[in-house]
Amino acid sequence: MVFALAGPRWGSHFQEVSQKGVDIMIAVDVSPSMLVEDIKPNRLERARREIMDFLKVVQGDRVGLVAFSGAAFIQCPLTLDYAALEMFLNALQPDLIPVPGTDLGAAIKIALSSFDFKAETDKVILLITDGEDNEDRGLEAAREAEENGIKIFVFGMGETSGGPIPAGGGKGGFKKDKDGKLILSRLNENDLRKIASMAGGTYVRSVAGDLDLDVLYFEGIKSRTEAKTLKSGKIRIFEERFMFFVLAAFLFLLVEGSISERPYRGSKVQRFRGPKVQRFTENLNC
Repeated sequence: MVFALAGPRWGSHFQEVSQKGVDIMIAVDVSPSMLVEDIKPNRLERARREIMDFLKVVQGDRVGLVAFSGAAFIQCPLTLDYAALEMFLNALQPDLIPVPGTDLGAAIKIALSSFDFKAETDKVILLITDGEDNEDRGLEAAREAEENGIKIFVFGMGETSGGPIPAGGGKGGFKKDKDGKLILSRLNENDLRKIASMAGGTYVRSVAGDLDLDVLYFEGIKSRTEAKTLKSGKIRIFEERFMFFVLAAFLFLLVEGSISERPYRGSKVQRFRGPKVQRFTENLNC
């Protein structure tokens, strides 16, 4: 039985396995306005926490990451390795991209370029931003996404009342215009709703609690897409052989039991038994 418990295995076979899901490219705004503290602790940090929670509930989907401000770059290509994606997510900061401004069109276009259009999997862009679009190209890019069958789901960060933008650079204080007035950044829900509607997605605004993206995932992305095979391959499965040892142990117990029940001849047994053993045996036979 000791050998059986050790779980011996020899011999193997190959088994076909596949992964089903959706390709999701997350585009995160890292412009200075994302440091506004109208939602706590600030827009960018709230977005980071929401994405962390989002990665805990995704169901076999490949997820990638785009960072954008006045330009956009792929930080992490589509992957099933969520731990690796979290490393890139933790590195997101407003100074990551030196190009000033916010270009939603660039974010959507670079996300589109990350997809393999030969694959039959459903593809989704998750746009996380406060909605400021200095280049005013968001709707144009959303139309391009819709033409390619890509849905855009938008997650709005901030409040419509807005808040002042931190000056940054370790100076403290807030940014001001040429007249010395505070520059406020407000959530532009109107344009974000149009982008989502144009590309067949939905818009959700981040509110208190870090479960908003979870709702968007289950009630939006999963309900409007179909999980298809993302990858397939073969894995080697080793054959379990512990049953041979279990069977051997069982047969041994049967043989031992049949021998112990065989009747003894008194003359031969007494030859090898001491007086105490002999009396014990005689008592059993009574």
